[in-house]
Amino acid sequence: MKSPARGSLAPKEPCHAPQTVVQPGKEALIRRLNRIEGQVRGVNKMIAEDRYCVDILNQVSALQSALDAVAMLLLENHTHGCMQGAIKSGRGDEAIDELMAVVRKFAR
Repeated sequence: MKSPARGSLAPKEPCHAPQTVVQPGKEALIRRLNRIEGQVRGVNKMIAEDRYCVDILNQVSALQSALDAVAMLLLENHTHGCMQGAIKSGRGDEAIDELMAVVRKFAR
């Protein structure tokens, strides 16, 4: 199957079969996500308790920043791990296309 031209808006399949990937710093990522989960519960409680909108929005902003930080760590891990391996094995163009599709989602 020929991959769509670079820049095409057609959905792209992953450049490799989805696989299990052990994340570097896995424990730290899980701790961050657990903290974020607690923050989400806190926002839920703030809404249930009719707290001031600006206070809630400040917490939502902090949540967005925390999730962005997790995403950047995962993106870095992907680039140094999966991407590097794909490039070394001759599948660099497909890996770059896949990476750019992911980056575009975060650039919205």
